[in-house]
Amino acid sequence: MWFLRTGFPLFFWRRLLVLVALIVLAFPRLSIGYPLDGYEDTGIVRLEAYRIAQQSSDGGVLPFGAMLATRSIGLSLTDFPDFEIPAVDEEFSADLVEVLGEDAGGYGVAVLDLTDPAEPVYAAHQPDRQMHPASVGKVLVAVGFFQALADAYPGDLSARQRILNDTIVTADRFIRRDHHEVPFWEFGDEVIERRPIVEGDAANLWTWLDWMMSPSSNAAGSIVLQQAMLLQHFGKTYPVSAKQGAAYFAETSPTRLRADLVSVLQDSLRRSGLNPGRLRQGSFFTREGRARVPGGKSWASSRAWMDLLVAMEKGQLVDPWSSAQIKKLLYLTEQRIRYASASALDGAAVFYKSGSLYKCRPEKGFVCRNYQGNQWNFMNSIAVVESIRRFPKLRYVVVVNSNVLRKNAVEEHRALAARIHRLLEERHPPPQVPVSIVD
Repeated sequence: MWFLRTGFPLFFWRRLLVLVALIVLAFPRLSIGYPLDGYEDTGIVRLEAYRIAQQSSDGGVLPFGAMLATRSIGLSLTDFPDFEIPAVDEEFSADLVEVLGEDAGGYGVAVLDLTDPAEPVYAAHQPDRQMHPASVGKVLVAVGFFQALADAYPGDLSARQRILNDTIVTADRFIRRDHHEVPFWEFGDEVIERRPIVEGDAANLWTWLDWMMSPSSNAAGSIVLQQAMLLQHFGKTYPVSAKQGAAYFAETSPTRLRADLVSVLQDSLRRSGLNPGRLRQGSFFTREGRARVPGGKSWASSRAWMDLLVAMEKGQLVDPWSSAQIKKLLYLTEQRIRYASASALDGAAVFYKSGSLYKCRPEKGFVCRNYQGNQWNFMNSIAVVESIRRFPKLRYVVVVNSNVLRKNAVEEHRALAARIHRLLEERHPPPQVPVSIVD
């Protein structure tokens, strides 16, 4: 069966069918969950493939927190338009540093407790320490794309949706080279194929955004950035033919292309009230993209990412509609990885992006392994965590940037996620239920 080739063991899929059945019975208003209920709205065909897998006799698996319906996902601070991140809470921050342990010096962390949005509490440790954002920078590409789309159609949401649904983009040289695998599926297929994107692959813009955000494809990130530049340049005459698009990149001067790139990636942040001096994606994600469009360096701090996520929750990341679309694109409904894979988060909806960049140098007795560099070992996690099963329901925003050398950053972030979640649970204990004593 095709679901056996999706990377999950059979027992995993069987457990999900039972879980899905229980959820549907217990919460009849919930559907399979975004993005799994989003095919008709987006045309992302892998959603329909996963939905069918969920309904198969052998079932499927997603944690409870991944089962929200599209209509159940909203922005948490739209009723607080003047919301500002409060001053650092010293006690909360001290608890956070204790959680970080002996490697605290290698972290920049920010945690915003929004369980009671009228009384937020903020903890931070080295929040202004800048590190390379790696693939988390793809969130900034999404912001730039949605800003260009909003500029073309400022008051016409149906036109924006039409562009996203109906514009088919074919992969060209900009994708060279990328090893990340993305899902491919067509109606009638028995198998979801996972492979790197190759030149000639075609999909609508929603699918390219999904490929960029979910499996974090560098090829998809470069295509979305390419299309954002074309959309900004051509406006309402976008989409343009492949020939017109190629001519823009071939005939525009490098100086002008760089200025257009800066406009897409940095001006869009400034217009959302963010400081691009503290939060920057400087270039394309592929070698070919960087060769064709001159770029610059990338950096970010945990506080800068926190500002972006708060702007999203307020509906101020471009505008409310765009903020909601970006949050949905961040909603995890595939296999959870790194920070988000902590079992403590299974009962929570997690809106998440991660990125890593590591490098090794010769060192006696040291063996270079994935995510365990000894020259640099960047790991970045940004997440909005919203509990579902717990009372009181927890809602918090967390950003973890780390450069802890010689340790497996994946394992470190996973363990840290569990400890931070427990810290939030301790801050909001369940109410004590009076006990009736009967003689």
